[in-house]
Amino acid sequence: MQDNATDLAPAPFLVRIAAMIYESLLVAAVVFVASFIIIPVVGEMHAPWQRHLFQAYIAGVLFAYFSAFWLRSGQTLAMKTWRIRLVNRNGGRPSFKQAALRFVLAFFGLLLAGSGFWWALFDRDRLFLHDRIAGTRLVRVPRKA
Repeated sequence: MQDNATDLAPAPFLVRIAAMIYESLLVAAVVFVASFIIIPVVGEMHAPWQRHLFQAYIAGVLFAYFSAFWLRSGQTLAMKTWRIRLVNRNGGRPSFKQAALRFVLAFFGLLLAGSGFWWALFDRDRLFLHDRIAGTRLVRVPRKA
């Protein structure tokens, strides 16, 4: 990883959106597999507590998926494919606190009709709202020679 944050070019908006579409396919598979694990434990989910437990479990699985990749290398599989890396303001790896804050804010941004993502169209640095608040950004990874 590069040390100087100025050497890192921001990832273009359309590339980030393409990576998100690809990521949604991977996340669907993760949720599908995670559901096979919990449904025999929780049951058929007739009671509200069963549904809430299932939702909390899936949210935890998704947080584990994203934070593990972001903290280890800054890239999920979709981000590697589209050559995007999540970095902090200095160009280094994000902290656990930044990853957690980014995840929660991105989740709520999705619930609010994607407003956190549309924010990038008007932001001076083209950052998503959750990146602006968490102190992270998505940068383009140069091609390997």
